[in-house]
Amino acid sequence: MMTIDKLRCPQNHVCPAIRVCPVEAITQEGNGLPVIDQDKCVECGNCIRFCPMGAIQNK
Repeated sequence: MMTIDKLRCPQNHVCPAIRVCPVEAITQEGNGLPVIDQDKCVECGNCIRFCPMGAIQNK
């Protein structure tokens, strides 16, 4: 299960991991905390590798 650590995510810009998700499982309202749709997520790890803050983790 992919999770986003809200303490590591700056939430002051559009999440760059959104564009690397092959199944569009990451959404974000404004510059708020991104949300991962666990039903869509295939746990490919693209978002983990792409997040510059290391805020996305597989738990």
